[in-house]
Amino acid sequence: VQLQASGGGLVQAGGSLTLSCAASGSIFSNNYMGWFRQISGKEREFVAAIQWRSGASYYADSVKGRFAISRDNAKNTGDLQMNSLKPEDTAVYYCAVARSFGTVPRNYIHYNFWGQGTLVTVSS
Repeated sequence: VQLQASGGGLVQAGGSLTLSCAASGSIFSNNYMGWFRQISGKEREFVAAIQWRSGASYYADSVKGRFAISRDNAKNTGDLQMNSLKPEDTAVYYCAVARSFGTVPRNYIHYNFWGQGTLVTVSS
């Protein structure tokens, strides 16, 4: 699977952005698509994940209620709608796909395929 993330940019605090992830190749019904973010020098941090078949979604506590993950099975795409953005949301955001996994994969080591990253900058 090849993933292409897009939609990053500069936004003021309180604003919104939507990130998109386009996948080429098969995402199977028991897979997860996830979004992670990374600040230079820090470990990649889980943001959200969605189960490909059911659409069940999972979030890090830091973004719960502000971010929404979705997917379009027919188009093989996933989105991350980010609202009420804060300066601490500034990071490079990555989309990723995890093959079948027993529980919700919240650790980046469980993901098999990665997009190239898109920079989100939130100014105060």
